[in-house]
Amino acid sequence: MSDVIGLFMTLEGFILSLTVFALAIFLGFELISKVPATLHTPLMSGANAISGISIVGALLAANYVEGNTATILAFLAIILATINVVGGFMVTNNMLQMIRGKKRGGK
Repeated sequence: MSDVIGLFMTLEGFILSLTVFALAIFLGFELISKVPATLHTPLMSGANAISGISIVGALLAANYVEGNTATILAFLAIILATINVVGGFMVTNNMLQMIRGKKRGGK
């Protein structure tokens, strides 16, 4: 575990992490923009699952890494991923309610 943390503390590791992050943003944007509207609810469920995994990873990072900066970043990751999960479930629930209402006669 300390080898992985040591990699990210070097300049090369930072550049590698930044490159992966930028590619993930680009790929995510391209994938989401190409999804038809009928598939957004299943996609949102998948995003909620990924955010749940992010919460677990941030909890593990907060536990294993010593230092205030890492703890603050892990706490921030937990908060943001939790907001994403809760918001995603609320949006998914609203979309499912709209679909159910249309099938039952527009209630």
